[in-house]
Amino acid sequence: MTPTPATSHYRWRILALLFAATTINYMDRSVLGVLGPTLQYKVFHWSDQDYATVNIAFKAAYAVGMLGMGYVVDRLGTRIGYTLSIGLWSVFGMLHAAVRPAFSLIGFSVARIGLGLGESGNFPAANKTVAEWFPRKERAFAFGIFNAGSNVGAVLAPMIIPLIVWPDGTNWQFAFLTTGFFSAVWVVMWLVVYRRPEVHPRLSAAERDYINSDSAAETIEMLPYRRVLPLRETWAFAVLKITDAAWWFYLFWAGKFLYDQFGLSITNLALPLVVIYVMADVGSVTGGWLSSFFIRRGWTVNRARKVTMLVFACCILPVMFTTQMGTRFNVDEAFFAKLQTTTFTAEHDTVVDGRRHRERVEETVPAETRGALQALAGRSYASAKEFLKAVGEVITPAEAGRIEAALFKSARSDNYYWLAVLLIAIAAGSHQAWSCNVFTVVSDVFPKKATASITGIGGMVGAVAGMVADRTMGDLLTSSGPSGYFFAFLAAGLVYPLTLGVAHLLMPRMTPLDENLRHVTT
Repeated sequence: MTPTPATSHYRWRILALLFAATTINYMDRSVLGVLGPTLQYKVFHWSDQDYATVNIAFKAAYAVGMLGMGYVVDRLGTRIGYTLSIGLWSVFGMLHAAVRPAFSLIGFSVARIGLGLGESGNFPAANKTVAEWFPRKERAFAFGIFNAGSNVGAVLAPMIIPLIVWPDGTNWQFAFLTTGFFSAVWVVMWLVVYRRPEVHPRLSAAERDYINSDSAAETIEMLPYRRVLPLRETWAFAVLKITDAAWWFYLFWAGKFLYDQFGLSITNLALPLVVIYVMADVGSVTGGWLSSFFIRRGWTVNRARKVTMLVFACCILPVMFTTQMGTRFNVDEAFFAKLQTTTFTAEHDTVVDGRRHRERVEETVPAETRGALQALAGRSYASAKEFLKAVGEVITPAEAGRIEAALFKSARSDNYYWLAVLLIAIAAGSHQAWSCNVFTVVSDVFPKKATASITGIGGMVGAVAGMVADRTMGDLLTSSGPSGYFFAFLAAGLVYPLTLGVAHLLMPRMTPLDENLRHVTT
Protein backbone atom coordinates (compact mmCIF):
# COMPACT_ATOMS: atom_id res chain seq x y z
CA MET A 1 0.00 0.00 0.00
CA THR A 2 1.34 3.46 -0.93
CA PRO A 3 1.99 5.53 2.19
CA THR A 4 -0.18 8.58 2.74
CA PRO A 5 1.83 11.80 2.27
CA ALA A 6 3.25 12.99 5.57
CA THR A 7 1.74 15.90 7.46
CA SER A 8 5.12 17.65 7.32
CA HIS A 9 6.14 19.06 3.95
CA TYR A 10 9.79 19.88 4.40
CA ARG A 11 10.65 18.66 0.90
CA TRP A 12 8.74 21.62 -0.54
CA ARG A 13 11.01 24.03 1.35
CA ILE A 14 13.96 22.36 -0.29
CA LEU A 15 12.20 22.69 -3.65
CA ALA A 16 11.66 26.42 -3.01
CA LEU A 17 15.42 26.85 -2.60
CA LEU A 18 16.01 25.00 -5.87
CA PHE A 19 13.52 27.33 -7.55
CA ALA A 20 15.33 30.39 -6.15
CA ALA A 21 18.75 29.12 -7.24
CA THR A 22 17.53 28.40 -10.75
CA THR A 23 15.95 31.86 -10.97
CA ILE A 24 19.26 33.48 -10.02
CA ASN A 25 21.07 31.17 -12.44
CA TYR A 26 18.95 32.25 -15.38
CA MET A 27 19.01 35.92 -14.50
CA ASP A 28 22.81 35.75 -14.77
CA ARG A 29 22.60 33.68 -17.94
CA SER A 30 19.94 35.80 -19.65
CA VAL A 31 21.63 39.18 -19.36
CA LEU A 32 23.61 38.60 -22.55
CA GLY A 33 20.50 37.47 -24.43
CA VAL A 34 18.76 40.77 -23.59
CA LEU A 35 21.80 43.00 -24.05
CA GLY A 36 23.14 41.12 -27.09
CA PRO A 37 22.04 43.59 -29.81
CA THR A 38 23.05 46.60 -27.69
CA LEU A 39 26.50 45.23 -26.86
CA GLN A 40 27.10 43.98 -30.40
CA TYR A 41 25.99 47.03 -32.36
CA LYS A 42 26.44 49.97 -29.97
CA VAL A 43 29.06 49.18 -27.33
CA PHE A 44 31.63 46.70 -28.62
CA HIS A 45 30.79 46.53 -32.36
CA TRP A 46 31.16 42.77 -32.63
CA SER A 47 30.55 40.85 -35.82
CA ASP A 48 28.01 38.01 -35.86
CA GLN A 49 30.92 35.58 -35.59
CA ASP A 50 32.28 37.48 -32.58
CA TYR A 51 28.88 37.19 -30.90
CA ALA A 52 28.87 33.48 -31.70
CA THR A 53 32.37 33.16 -30.20
CA VAL A 54 31.24 34.72 -26.92
CA ASN A 55 28.34 32.25 -26.74
CA ILE A 56 30.59 29.33 -27.66
CA ALA A 57 32.97 30.24 -24.83
CA PHE A 58 30.11 29.88 -22.35
CA LYS A 59 28.93 26.58 -23.77
CA ALA A 60 32.42 25.08 -24.03
CA ALA A 61 32.96 25.77 -20.33
CA TYR A 62 29.43 24.56 -19.58
CA ALA A 63 30.13 21.29 -21.40
CA VAL A 64 33.36 20.67 -19.50
CA GLY A 65 31.77 21.85 -16.28
CA MET A 66 28.82 19.51 -16.65
CA LEU A 67 31.15 16.52 -16.39
CA GLY A 68 33.27 18.09 -13.66
CA MET A 69 30.46 19.54 -11.56
CA GLY A 70 28.37 16.39 -11.93
CA TYR A 71 31.29 14.45 -10.48
CA VAL A 72 31.85 17.04 -7.73
CA VAL A 73 28.18 17.02 -6.69
CA ASP A 74 28.06 13.21 -6.55
CA ARG A 75 31.40 13.18 -4.71
CA LEU A 76 30.83 15.99 -2.18
CA GLY A 77 27.04 15.90 -2.03
CA THR A 78 24.51 18.52 -2.98
CA ARG A 79 25.05 20.72 0.09
CA ILE A 80 28.68 21.56 -0.64
CA GLY A 81 28.57 20.99 -4.41
CA TYR A 82 25.71 23.43 -4.94
CA THR A 83 27.44 26.05 -2.78
CA LEU A 84 30.62 25.84 -4.87
CA SER A 85 28.63 26.11 -8.08
CA ILE A 86 26.60 29.20 -7.22
CA GLY A 87 29.61 30.94 -5.68
CA LEU A 88 31.66 30.45 -8.84
CA TRP A 89 29.00 31.59 -11.28
CA SER A 90 28.16 34.67 -9.20
CA VAL A 91 31.76 35.89 -9.12
CA PHE A 92 32.26 35.50 -12.86
CA GLY A 93 28.82 36.92 -13.61
CA MET A 94 29.83 40.15 -11.88
CA LEU A 95 33.26 40.16 -13.55
CA HIS A 96 31.57 40.87 -16.90
CA ALA A 97 31.22 44.44 -15.66
CA ALA A 98 35.01 44.84 -15.52
CA VAL A 99 35.48 44.20 -19.26
CA ARG A 100 36.69 47.19 -21.28
CA PRO A 101 36.01 47.83 -25.00
CA ALA A 102 39.64 47.37 -26.06
CA PHE A 103 39.55 43.77 -24.81
CA SER A 104 35.82 43.10 -25.12
CA LEU A 105 35.95 39.86 -27.10
CA ILE A 106 38.67 38.27 -24.95
CA GLY A 107 37.29 39.71 -21.72
CA PHE A 108 33.73 38.58 -22.34
CA SER A 109 34.91 35.15 -23.47
CA VAL A 110 36.89 34.69 -20.25
CA ALA A 111 33.97 35.89 -18.12
CA ARG A 112 31.58 33.59 -19.99
CA ILE A 113 33.95 30.65 -19.43
CA GLY A 114 33.87 31.19 -15.67
CA LEU A 115 30.11 31.70 -15.74
CA GLY A 116 29.65 28.48 -17.72
CA LEU A 117 31.80 26.46 -15.34
CA GLY A 118 29.82 27.65 -12.33
CA GLU A 119 26.36 27.43 -13.87
CA SER A 120 27.00 23.90 -15.07
CA GLY A 121 26.52 22.72 -11.48
CA ASN A 122 22.93 23.94 -11.12
CA PHE A 123 21.02 21.19 -12.87
CA PRO A 124 23.14 18.22 -11.74
CA ALA A 125 22.82 19.44 -8.14
CA ALA A 126 19.11 20.29 -8.42
CA ASN A 127 18.25 17.04 -10.20
CA LYS A 128 20.11 15.03 -7.57
CA THR A 129 18.32 16.96 -4.83
CA VAL A 130 14.92 16.15 -6.36
CA ALA A 131 15.89 12.47 -6.57
CA GLU A 132 16.89 12.54 -2.90
CA TRP A 133 13.85 14.43 -1.61
CA PHE A 134 10.91 13.28 -3.71
CA PRO A 135 9.32 9.91 -4.50
CA ARG A 136 9.44 8.89 -8.15
CA LYS A 137 5.77 9.71 -8.73
CA GLU A 138 6.33 13.37 -7.75
CA ARG A 139 9.67 13.99 -9.41
CA ALA A 140 8.53 15.27 -12.80
CA PHE A 141 6.18 17.75 -11.13
CA ALA A 142 8.89 18.81 -8.66
CA PHE A 143 11.36 19.25 -11.49
CA GLY A 144 8.83 21.26 -13.45
CA ILE A 145 8.34 23.62 -10.51
CA PHE A 146 12.02 24.32 -9.83
CA ASN A 147 12.78 24.43 -13.56
CA ALA A 148 10.14 27.18 -13.81
CA GLY A 149 12.74 29.31 -12.03
CA SER A 150 14.75 29.33 -15.24
CA ASN A 151 11.90 31.11 -16.96
CA VAL A 152 11.26 33.47 -14.06
CA GLY A 153 14.91 34.49 -14.26
CA ALA A 154 14.62 34.91 -18.00
CA VAL A 155 11.48 37.06 -17.49
CA LEU A 156 13.05 39.27 -14.82
CA ALA A 157 16.11 40.05 -16.96
CA PRO A 158 14.25 41.89 -19.80
CA MET A 159 12.03 43.63 -17.26
CA ILE A 160 14.87 44.97 -15.11
CA ILE A 161 17.63 45.65 -17.64
CA PRO A 162 15.84 48.44 -19.61
CA LEU A 163 15.34 50.27 -16.32
CA ILE A 164 19.09 50.53 -15.71
CA VAL A 165 20.68 50.37 -19.18
CA TRP A 166 20.26 53.25 -21.65
CA PRO A 167 19.39 52.56 -25.31
CA ASP A 168 22.97 53.43 -26.33
CA GLY A 169 24.39 50.89 -23.83
CA THR A 170 25.28 53.32 -21.05
CA ASN A 171 25.27 51.55 -17.64
CA TRP A 172 25.44 48.10 -19.25
CA GLN A 173 27.85 47.02 -16.52
CA PHE A 174 25.14 47.26 -13.84
CA ALA A 175 23.11 44.59 -15.59
CA PHE A 176 25.79 42.06 -14.67
CA LEU A 177 25.95 43.15 -11.03
CA THR A 178 22.31 42.62 -10.05
CA THR A 179 22.40 39.04 -8.75
CA GLY A 180 25.50 38.97 -6.53
CA PHE A 181 23.57 39.97 -3.40
CA PHE A 182 20.82 37.41 -4.00
CA SER A 183 23.40 34.69 -4.54
CA ALA A 184 25.06 35.43 -1.20
CA VAL A 185 21.73 35.28 0.63
CA TRP A 186 20.89 31.99 -1.08
CA VAL A 187 24.19 30.35 -0.10
CA VAL A 188 23.63 31.22 3.58
CA MET A 189 20.07 29.83 3.51
CA TRP A 190 21.17 26.66 1.70
CA LEU A 191 23.93 25.90 4.20
CA VAL A 192 21.55 26.47 7.11
CA VAL A 193 18.57 24.52 5.71
CA TYR A 194 19.95 21.65 3.67
CA ARG A 195 20.89 18.15 4.84
CA ARG A 196 20.23 14.81 3.18
CA PRO A 197 16.79 13.38 4.13
CA GLU A 198 18.41 10.43 5.89
CA VAL A 199 20.07 12.71 8.46
CA HIS A 200 17.89 15.83 8.44
CA PRO A 201 16.79 16.64 12.01
CA ARG A 202 13.64 18.53 10.94
CA LEU A 203 12.24 15.84 8.66
CA SER A 204 9.49 13.69 10.14
CA ALA A 205 9.78 9.91 9.99
CA ALA A 206 6.48 9.74 8.08
CA GLU A 207 7.69 12.12 5.37
CA ARG A 208 11.02 10.28 5.14
CA ASP A 209 9.16 7.03 4.58
CA TYR A 210 6.98 8.70 1.95
CA ILE A 211 10.02 10.01 0.08
CA ASN A 212 11.47 6.50 -0.07
CA SER A 213 8.13 4.79 -0.73
CA ASP A 214 8.84 3.88 -4.37
CA SER A 215 12.63 3.58 -4.44
CA ALA A 216 15.06 1.17 -2.85
CA ALA A 217 17.56 2.12 -0.19
CA GLU A 218 21.05 2.85 -1.52
CA THR A 219 24.58 3.20 -0.26
CA ILE A 220 26.26 6.57 -0.76
CA GLU A 221 29.27 5.08 -2.55
CA MET A 222 29.86 6.96 -5.80
CA LEU A 223 29.57 5.23 -9.20
CA PRO A 224 32.53 6.15 -11.45
CA TYR A 225 32.06 7.31 -15.04
CA ARG A 226 33.64 4.15 -16.42
CA ARG A 227 30.66 2.19 -15.13
CA VAL A 228 27.88 4.46 -16.45
CA LEU A 229 29.34 5.52 -19.81
CA PRO A 230 28.86 2.13 -21.56
CA LEU A 231 25.15 1.97 -20.69
CA ARG A 232 22.58 2.46 -23.44
CA GLU A 233 20.41 4.35 -20.95
CA THR A 234 23.17 6.93 -20.45
CA TRP A 235 23.29 7.67 -24.16
CA ALA A 236 19.52 7.65 -24.54
CA PHE A 237 19.41 10.53 -22.06
CA ALA A 238 22.35 12.23 -23.79
CA VAL A 239 20.59 12.05 -27.16
CA LEU A 240 17.48 13.67 -25.68
CA LYS A 241 19.67 16.49 -24.35
CA ILE A 242 20.75 17.46 -27.89
CA THR A 243 17.54 19.50 -27.87
CA ASP A 244 19.27 21.88 -25.45
CA ALA A 245 20.73 23.50 -28.58
CA ALA A 246 17.25 24.79 -29.43
CA TRP A 247 16.78 26.22 -25.92
CA TRP A 248 20.19 27.90 -26.06
CA PHE A 249 19.12 29.41 -29.38
CA TYR A 250 15.98 30.93 -27.87
CA LEU A 251 17.90 32.20 -24.84
CA PHE A 252 20.86 33.83 -26.60
CA TRP A 253 19.68 34.45 -30.17
CA ALA A 254 15.92 35.17 -29.97
CA GLY A 255 16.47 38.78 -28.88
CA LYS A 256 19.00 39.29 -31.65
CA PHE A 257 16.62 37.69 -34.18
CA LEU A 258 13.77 40.01 -33.15
CA TYR A 259 16.12 42.98 -33.53
CA ASP A 260 17.67 41.93 -36.84
CA GLN A 261 14.37 40.90 -38.42
CA PHE A 262 11.79 43.25 -36.89
CA GLY A 263 13.78 46.13 -35.37
CA LEU A 264 12.94 45.48 -31.70
CA SER A 265 15.60 47.28 -29.65
CA ILE A 266 16.30 46.92 -25.93
CA THR A 267 13.14 48.76 -24.77
CA ASN A 268 10.87 47.07 -27.34
CA LEU A 269 12.29 43.61 -26.60
CA ALA A 270 11.12 43.50 -23.00
CA LEU A 271 7.46 42.57 -23.57
CA PRO A 272 8.08 39.94 -26.31
CA LEU A 273 10.76 38.25 -24.18
CA VAL A 274 8.50 38.32 -21.13
CA VAL A 275 5.74 36.65 -23.18
CA ILE A 276 8.15 33.97 -24.39
CA TYR A 277 9.42 33.08 -20.92
CA VAL A 278 6.04 33.27 -19.20
CA MET A 279 4.91 30.65 -21.72
CA ALA A 280 8.04 28.69 -20.89
CA ASP A 281 7.05 28.83 -17.20
CA VAL A 282 3.61 27.47 -18.00
CA GLY A 283 5.14 24.70 -20.08
CA SER A 284 7.58 23.71 -17.37
CA VAL A 285 4.86 23.11 -14.79
CA THR A 286 2.41 21.64 -17.32
CA GLY A 287 4.89 19.09 -18.63
CA GLY A 288 5.68 17.80 -15.14
CA TRP A 289 2.02 17.73 -14.19
CA LEU A 290 0.92 15.88 -17.35
CA SER A 291 3.28 12.91 -17.05
CA SER A 292 2.53 12.67 -13.31
CA PHE A 293 -1.18 12.69 -14.16
CA PHE A 294 -0.69 9.80 -16.57
CA ILE A 295 1.20 7.84 -13.92
CA ARG A 296 -1.60 8.40 -11.40
CA ARG A 297 -4.01 7.05 -14.02
CA GLY A 298 -2.07 3.80 -14.00
CA TRP A 299 0.23 4.31 -16.99
CA THR A 300 3.76 2.96 -16.77
CA VAL A 301 6.51 5.52 -16.23
CA ASN A 302 7.92 4.63 -19.67
CA ARG A 303 4.63 5.32 -21.44
CA ALA A 304 3.81 8.45 -19.43
CA ARG A 305 7.17 10.13 -20.00
CA LYS A 306 7.45 9.30 -23.71
CA VAL A 307 3.86 10.16 -24.63
CA THR A 308 4.24 13.50 -22.83
CA MET A 309 7.46 14.23 -24.69
CA LEU A 310 5.85 13.28 -28.00
CA VAL A 311 2.91 15.62 -27.38
CA PHE A 312 5.18 18.57 -26.77
CA ALA A 313 7.54 17.66 -29.61
CA CYS A 314 4.55 18.00 -31.93
CA CYS A 315 3.67 21.37 -30.35
CA ILE A 316 7.16 22.64 -31.20
CA LEU A 317 6.99 21.84 -34.93
CA PRO A 318 5.24 25.12 -35.98
CA VAL A 319 8.30 27.11 -34.86
CA MET A 320 9.75 26.22 -38.27
CA PHE A 321 7.51 28.91 -39.76
CA THR A 322 8.78 31.75 -37.56
CA THR A 323 10.77 33.44 -40.32
CA GLN A 324 7.82 33.42 -42.72
CA MET A 325 6.27 36.60 -41.30
CA GLY A 326 6.28 38.98 -44.28
CA THR A 327 7.12 42.19 -42.43
CA ARG A 328 9.01 44.69 -44.60
CA PHE A 329 10.60 48.09 -44.04
CA ASN A 330 9.31 50.48 -46.68
CA VAL A 331 10.73 53.93 -47.45
CA ASP A 332 7.60 55.41 -49.02
CA GLU A 333 5.29 58.39 -48.55
CA ALA A 334 3.78 56.84 -45.44
CA PHE A 335 7.27 56.44 -43.97
CA PHE A 336 8.11 60.14 -44.38
CA ALA A 337 4.70 61.19 -43.06
CA LYS A 338 5.14 59.09 -39.90
CA LEU A 339 8.73 60.22 -39.48
CA GLN A 340 7.63 63.83 -39.01
CA THR A 341 5.71 63.01 -35.82
CA THR A 342 7.35 59.83 -34.50
CA THR A 343 9.61 60.52 -31.53
CA PHE A 344 12.73 58.84 -30.24
CA THR A 345 14.47 59.02 -26.87
CA ALA A 346 17.41 61.41 -26.97
CA GLU A 347 19.99 61.57 -24.19
CA HIS A 348 21.56 64.83 -23.04
CA ASP A 349 24.16 65.68 -20.42
CA THR A 350 23.07 68.50 -18.12
CA VAL A 351 24.65 70.18 -15.11
CA VAL A 352 22.48 70.75 -12.04
CA ASP A 353 23.99 72.31 -8.91
CA GLY A 354 27.44 71.65 -10.27
CA ARG A 355 26.75 67.95 -10.86
CA ARG A 356 26.59 66.29 -14.23
CA HIS A 357 23.43 64.34 -15.01
CA ARG A 358 22.16 62.47 -18.02
CA GLU A 359 18.51 62.88 -18.88
CA ARG A 360 16.18 61.38 -21.46
CA VAL A 361 14.11 63.64 -23.71
CA GLU A 362 11.58 62.71 -26.41
CA GLU A 363 12.47 64.39 -29.72
CA THR A 364 11.39 64.20 -33.36
CA VAL A 365 13.75 63.36 -36.23
CA PRO A 366 15.55 66.53 -37.47
CA ALA A 367 14.44 67.94 -40.83
CA GLU A 368 17.94 67.63 -42.32
CA THR A 369 18.00 63.93 -41.44
CA ARG A 370 14.60 63.40 -43.07
CA GLY A 371 15.93 65.18 -46.15
CA ALA A 372 18.97 62.91 -46.37
CA LEU A 373 16.73 59.84 -46.15
CA GLN A 374 14.97 60.93 -49.35
CA ALA A 375 17.84 59.19 -51.16
CA LEU A 376 16.21 55.87 -50.18
CA ALA A 377 12.69 56.80 -51.32
CA GLY A 378 10.84 54.00 -53.05
CA ARG A 379 12.98 51.20 -51.62
CA SER A 380 11.81 48.26 -49.51
CA TYR A 381 13.82 45.96 -47.26
CA ALA A 382 13.12 42.43 -46.02
CA SER A 383 14.62 42.95 -42.55
CA ALA A 384 15.40 45.66 -40.04
CA LYS A 385 19.11 44.92 -40.29
CA GLU A 386 19.16 45.43 -44.06
CA PHE A 387 17.12 48.63 -43.68
CA LEU A 388 19.41 50.07 -41.00
CA LYS A 389 22.48 49.22 -43.08
CA ALA A 390 21.04 51.17 -46.02
CA VAL A 391 20.15 54.10 -43.75
CA GLY A 392 23.75 54.13 -42.50
CA GLU A 393 24.91 54.80 -46.05
CA VAL A 394 22.99 58.10 -46.38
CA ILE A 395 23.35 59.43 -42.84
CA THR A 396 26.09 58.69 -40.32
CA PRO A 397 25.86 55.32 -38.55
CA ALA A 398 25.90 57.17 -35.24
CA GLU A 399 22.86 59.23 -36.23
CA ALA A 400 21.12 56.10 -37.56
CA GLY A 401 21.70 54.37 -34.25
CA ARG A 402 20.44 57.39 -32.31
CA ILE A 403 17.10 57.55 -34.13
CA GLU A 404 16.68 53.87 -34.98
CA ALA A 405 13.54 53.39 -32.87
CA ALA A 406 11.75 56.11 -34.86
CA LEU A 407 13.08 54.72 -38.14
CA PHE A 408 11.90 51.19 -37.42
CA LYS A 409 8.48 52.30 -36.20
CA SER A 410 7.92 54.49 -39.26
CA ALA A 411 9.14 51.99 -41.86
CA ARG A 412 7.77 48.70 -40.43
CA SER A 413 4.91 47.52 -42.62
CA ASP A 414 3.00 45.71 -39.86
CA ASN A 415 3.22 44.22 -36.38
CA TYR A 416 3.23 40.61 -37.51
CA TYR A 417 6.32 40.11 -35.38
CA TRP A 418 3.85 39.16 -32.63
CA LEU A 419 3.05 36.00 -34.61
CA ALA A 420 6.76 35.17 -34.59
CA VAL A 421 6.88 35.86 -30.86
CA LEU A 422 3.88 33.56 -30.33
CA LEU A 423 5.51 30.70 -32.28
CA ILE A 424 8.74 31.08 -30.29
CA ALA A 425 6.74 31.26 -27.03
CA ILE A 426 4.86 28.04 -27.81
CA ALA A 427 8.14 26.34 -28.71
CA ALA A 428 9.87 27.61 -25.56
CA GLY A 429 6.98 26.46 -23.36
CA SER A 430 6.89 23.07 -25.06
CA HIS A 431 10.66 22.72 -24.70
CA GLN A 432 10.43 23.27 -20.97
CA ALA A 433 7.61 20.71 -20.73
CA TRP A 434 9.83 18.31 -22.70
CA SER A 435 12.87 19.16 -20.60
CA CYS A 436 11.35 18.45 -17.19
CA ASN A 437 10.43 14.96 -18.42
CA VAL A 438 13.86 14.42 -19.95
CA PHE A 439 15.57 15.28 -16.67
CA THR A 440 13.19 13.06 -14.74
CA VAL A 441 14.20 10.12 -16.94
CA VAL A 442 17.53 10.12 -15.08
CA SER A 443 15.99 9.55 -11.66
CA ASP A 444 13.42 7.15 -13.16
CA VAL A 445 16.14 4.87 -14.49
CA PHE A 446 19.36 5.44 -12.53
CA PRO A 447 20.11 5.12 -8.81
CA LYS A 448 20.17 8.39 -6.86
CA LYS A 449 23.93 8.28 -6.35
CA ALA A 450 24.51 8.46 -10.13
CA THR A 451 21.94 11.17 -10.85
CA ALA A 452 24.29 14.18 -10.93
CA SER A 453 26.91 12.37 -13.02
CA ILE A 454 24.38 11.22 -15.63
CA THR A 455 22.84 14.70 -15.71
CA GLY A 456 26.33 16.08 -16.29
CA ILE A 457 27.01 13.73 -19.20
CA GLY A 458 23.76 14.69 -20.89
CA GLY A 459 24.35 18.38 -20.18
CA MET A 460 27.77 18.15 -21.78
CA VAL A 461 26.25 16.68 -24.95
CA GLY A 462 23.61 19.41 -24.99
CA ALA A 463 26.23 22.14 -24.58
CA VAL A 464 28.38 20.70 -27.39
CA ALA A 465 25.29 20.65 -29.62
CA GLY A 466 24.73 24.29 -28.68
CA MET A 467 28.33 25.17 -29.57
CA VAL A 468 27.95 23.60 -33.01
CA ALA A 469 24.69 25.50 -33.48
CA ASP A 470 26.33 28.80 -32.44
CA ARG A 471 29.21 28.42 -34.87
CA THR A 472 26.82 27.47 -37.67
CA MET A 473 24.56 30.39 -36.78
CA GLY A 474 27.44 32.88 -36.89
CA ASP A 475 28.60 31.59 -40.28
CA LEU A 476 25.06 31.60 -41.71
CA LEU A 477 24.35 35.18 -40.61
CA THR A 478 27.69 36.31 -42.01
CA SER A 479 27.12 34.70 -45.39
CA SER A 480 23.33 35.00 -45.75
CA GLY A 481 22.26 37.84 -43.46
CA PRO A 482 19.02 37.54 -41.43
CA SER A 483 17.69 34.90 -43.85
CA GLY A 484 20.10 32.51 -42.11
CA TYR A 485 17.64 32.33 -39.20
CA PHE A 486 15.37 30.16 -41.39
CA PHE A 487 17.69 27.18 -41.02
CA ALA A 488 17.98 27.66 -37.26
CA PHE A 489 14.21 27.55 -36.75
CA LEU A 490 13.89 24.60 -39.13
CA ALA A 491 16.40 22.60 -37.08
CA ALA A 492 14.78 23.74 -33.82
CA GLY A 493 11.48 22.27 -34.94
CA LEU A 494 12.73 18.92 -36.22
CA VAL A 495 15.26 17.99 -33.53
CA TYR A 496 12.68 16.89 -30.93
CA PRO A 497 10.87 14.06 -32.73
CA LEU A 498 14.18 12.85 -34.18
CA THR A 499 15.93 12.59 -30.81
CA LEU A 500 12.87 11.00 -29.17
CA GLY A 501 12.89 8.30 -31.85
CA VAL A 502 16.58 7.55 -31.32
CA ALA A 503 16.20 7.52 -27.53
CA HIS A 504 13.29 5.09 -27.78
CA LEU A 505 15.42 2.72 -29.86
CA LEU A 506 18.21 2.89 -27.27
CA MET A 507 15.88 2.58 -24.26
CA PRO A 508 12.53 1.07 -25.30
CA ARG A 509 11.29 0.20 -21.79
CA MET A 510 13.06 2.54 -19.33
CA THR A 511 13.72 -0.36 -16.97
CA PRO A 512 15.13 0.99 -13.66
CA LEU A 513 18.71 0.16 -12.64
CA ASP A 514 19.61 -0.73 -9.06
CA GLU A 515 22.59 0.72 -7.21
CA ASN A 516 24.84 -1.82 -8.92
CA LEU A 517 23.47 -0.81 -12.35
CA ARG A 518 21.60 -4.05 -12.86
CA HIS A 519 18.11 -3.96 -14.36
CA VAL A 520 15.41 -4.29 -11.73
CA THR A 521 13.03 -7.12 -12.51
CA THR A 522 9.42 -6.75 -11.46
